Amino acid sequence: MADNRIEKSLIKKGDIEKINAFSARELSEDEVFVFNLTLCDNDIDRDFEKFSLSALTELAPLFVGKTVIADHSMKSSDQRARIFDTYIEKIGGKVTADGDNYYCLKARAYMLKSEENKALIDEIEAGIKKEGSVSCAMGKHICSICSKDRRREGCNHINSKMYDGKLCYTILEEPEDAYEFSFVAVPAQRNAGVTKLFNTREDKMENIVKMVKDCGDEGLSLNKAQADKLTGYLESLEDEAQLAKHYREELEGEVSALFAKRFPEVDAKLFASLTAVMTAKELAGFKSCINKKEAKPAAPQLMPLNSEKTQRDFSQFKI
Repeated sequence: MADNRIEKSLIKKGDIEKINAFSARELSEDEVFVFNLTLCDNDIDRDFEKFSLSALTELAPLFVGKTVIADHSMKSSDQRARIFDTYIEKIGGKVTADGDNYYCLKARAYMLKSEENKALIDEIEAGIKKEGSVSCAMGKHICSICSKDRRREGCNHINSKMYDGKLCYTILEEPEDAYEFSFVAVPAQRNAGVTKLFNTREDKMENIVKMVKDCGDEGLSLNKAQADKLTGYLESLEDEAQLAKHYREELEGEVSALFAKRFPEVDAKLFASLTAVMTAKELAGFKSCINKKEAKPAAPQLMPLNSEKTQRDFSQFKI
């Protein structure tokens, strides 16, 4: 197998029939440029994740008919080619970082030999455009140390760390959908390149935040649904922050006024300097405490209960 992720290929027997299954009109062999892709493999990638062999097998039919774009752009104008066939290939004598036999998911794609595509075709033939990345949704993310699904069961093990001499990584299983293949400069997988995306139907905000925290130097790729969800989350945080700021300002003013009423002889600037460094919780606590003190003044220790007479003649102070 060539090390290239994307490589020129000759049209084989039966290719044009598969291609025409996706075209709106019958295309001839002279009209199309066909090239091979290595979509992904079962080796441990730069994110310390790997597809299981069963996942590669299940992904193969999901990628048939999917589009080839540039830099994971979602614009239809950036669609350059389409995948018309996929297959699993075993590379004899090669093993993965964790000792498994090496397998990769390969594909065949086509594009029109148009003036618009000429530059891209030249770059593929020259070996300039050869790295790629795929987007897909995986149902399970299994920890190699404890075998728990990181998303559903929780796991404290950290990818790339060693535990009792065993490397920790995540095994991706049970693919749910495949989205596209993209030309990129630096793929996550060294041999094929892949950007793994969470299933948008099950995405929770904590998962997206975790993705952002754990992305490292390799960067992060979000699909549109995830980006929209993250944007909405940030906007809601901004609204809540504004409300919290307004509440604290009101609380700070109330506590300063209560201090001034309670201790009129003290400079008001002193109260302001105190409330400025207090947390909202501390301000609320002080407000509650002062209000309780003012609501019920302390009674003399000798004052009988429910005695109107003693309240009038001050006999509670007599011994």
